[in-house]
Amino acid sequence: MASIGPTAPTNLTVGREQSRDLALPSAGAGYGSYGSAKGGRELSLALIWRVLVEWRWLILAAIGVGVAGAVLVTLLTPLKYRSTATIELTPPEVEVISGEGSKGGRQTSAMRDTNFIGTQLGLLNSRALAERVAQDLNLASDPTIAGKSGDRTANTKVAANAVQNGTKVKLRPQSQLVDINFVARDPQLAARVVNGITDAYVSTNLERRYASSSYARDFLQRQIVNTRRDLEKSERELTAYAQKQGLITTGSTETGGDTNSLTGSTLVALNGALATTQAKRIAAEQRYREAVLGGATTEGSENAAPLRGQIAALDAEYQQKLQTFRPDYPDMVALRARIDALKSSVISETRTAKSDRVGTLRQEYQAAQGEENRLRAQVAGLSSSVLDQRGRRIQYTILQRDVDTNRSLYDALLQRYKEIGVASGIGTAVASVVDRGQVPGGAFSPNLYLNLIIGAALGLVAGILAAIALEFINDTIKTPDDVRDKMQLPFLGGIPNAKQAKPIEELKDTLSPVTEAYLSTATALQFVAEGGAPKTLLMTSTRPAEGKSTSAWALAQSFTRLGKTVLLIDADMRRPAFVTGKDEVGLSHILTNASSLSEHVLRTEVEGLWIMPAGTVPPSPPELIASARFASLLADAAATFDHVVIDGPPILGLADSPLLSTMVQATLMVVGSGRTRTRAVVEAQNRLRTAGAHVIGAILTRYQAQASYGYGYGYGYGQKNTEYRYVADSNDKKRRIMLNTSHEE
Repeated sequence: MASIGPTAPTNLTVGREQSRDLALPSAGAGYGSYGSAKGGRELSLALIWRVLVEWRWLILAAIGVGVAGAVLVTLLTPLKYRSTATIELTPPEVEVISGEGSKGGRQTSAMRDTNFIGTQLGLLNSRALAERVAQDLNLASDPTIAGKSGDRTANTKVAANAVQNGTKVKLRPQSQLVDINFVARDPQLAARVVNGITDAYVSTNLERRYASSSYARDFLQRQIVNTRRDLEKSERELTAYAQKQGLITTGSTETGGDTNSLTGSTLVALNGALATTQAKRIAAEQRYREAVLGGATTEGSENAAPLRGQIAALDAEYQQKLQTFRPDYPDMVALRARIDALKSSVISETRTAKSDRVGTLRQEYQAAQGEENRLRAQVAGLSSSVLDQRGRRIQYTILQRDVDTNRSLYDALLQRYKEIGVASGIGTAVASVVDRGQVPGGAFSPNLYLNLIIGAALGLVAGILAAIALEFINDTIKTPDDVRDKMQLPFLGGIPNAKQAKPIEELKDTLSPVTEAYLSTATALQFVAEGGAPKTLLMTSTRPAEGKSTSAWALAQSFTRLGKTVLLIDADMRRPAFVTGKDEVGLSHILTNASSLSEHVLRTEVEGLWIMPAGTVPPSPPELIASARFASLLADAAATFDHVVIDGPPILGLADSPLLSTMVQATLMVVGSGRTRTRAVVEAQNRLRTAGAHVIGAILTRYQAQASYGYGYGYGYGQKNTEYRYVADSNDKKRRIMLNTSHEE
């Protein structure tokens, strides 16, 4: 840089680049695919959180609208009062036919049965019950329910509809209790109607039960008449048959067999007598045989007993004396003779008694045997009569069984008829009132707190859905992730909004966030290639008013803070951004004549920063850029300065930036956060890549980082769907960067 030097530092005034009316093509027309960028977005937690943070005011507004709507609904909703009555359901038990051990005749309606529960709940909500309540309470005459119509029938229907629609029935879990609720605008009416419902329901069940008992009695009475007729008929048939066959029945009719007839009874009696006689004959025969074969009888033994006693006494005396005397002693011989005589007497007595006893037993045995033979003959004769009668009693038995069956059925029906007659008006009712409805002390609806919660919840949901919908409709580049995912480019920096109206004034403060952001971007450019930051760098954007010119100036200034010499070329010869006040100096002039580089380079007030303005607006800027003169100029500038930063025009609709991108080492995209649609950005990238440009990354301007999340955005887009135009207009002075420069010495 020995050949170029400023005469004096100049004051620099940079105005904030303003948006102008553009005519970009619509996002969905003529762009084709997104190129290498991703076309869809995934709904992740990070995206949802970012949407909530960005659209928080919209969500809060939706919640406010929901709360306001809840308050309005609460104020407009009429007061409603609810009265509750509780009844207990008890399963009824009705027996049509019952008997000991019977199982099929008992019909029980169990409370646990879901069919029974559903039936009772349906009856509580039935149209018939509502009409009865309306009639019992004379609701047809109440103008608050039935209106002022004079038709009684129509009023009753309207009142029944009101009762049915206002009644809510709910079964308590794990119980037999049912809560009946009625809602009305009058608390007194609510209590009156709910109590009328319970009373009408209980009365209806009692009437239905009485009707059921009455039906059972009528049914049983008809059955009793029929059964009595059948019983009488069967008894007459049985009697007629017995008379015809000469059958005489004895004993109970429940006892079966041949013993019920007279002949059978006689045979049984004779057979019993025969058995007794036979037993006596056997006993007599046994005694007779024992007497013939055995020893002395009992009678003989009793008569000889004294003699045996004397023999024993004499024998004892003989034995005693034998110790003193010899057997041939006269006293001893006499004593022996007496003992022998007594023994002979005993033998004779025993023989006489035995003979008499045998004769007696023989007579008894012969008498018993004769009686047995006589009875046996009679039994044999009656047996043939009984066998003949058995064949004739078969039909009698059949008729007797029919009589017994009819009699049992008749007795059972008569007994059940008596039971129903006694128990028809007593027993456990199907339903009983536990708690009657009380007059409510206050309205239950509308519930302000519940409505506020519902309104706030609906507003929150609507706000979130609207925010997500707007997020997907507003398909713009907003965050570093969008740069990486949608543009498929490295993110080199995020530039926040300037606090001052003119960004150049804020750039003079080295500690401002804007200055630090651009310095961070310049530092990041040092690492995009092995040789450091690109020697020649093109700054371009998709559309105007994205902060491209300000970013070019700020990056050039940041390079000077790194100790570099920088030339800033304003290559936007259609709408120049840098105004120096010297119309004869600029890029368009050096490209149309043989002037040297130093004649069109001006030194700024920033040390190490030179600028080449755009000059006079030429008729065809692309022809000048595509000329060999521009390539030679760019090579000369790259050899003279450390870095050459070119502020190019927007890409869409113009050929300038694609031509410039082919002549520089690198191109940097400037994207306004939340202002540029993704399709437009991707189409711009495709044009640059088609031209062969080397796009090294992108920066986001007007970027708002959120400390709680890491980054954020807050800008929409405002382009109009009109024909694209890019020409100077009367507002250019508001967006131009005013420079005070001087020629080099």
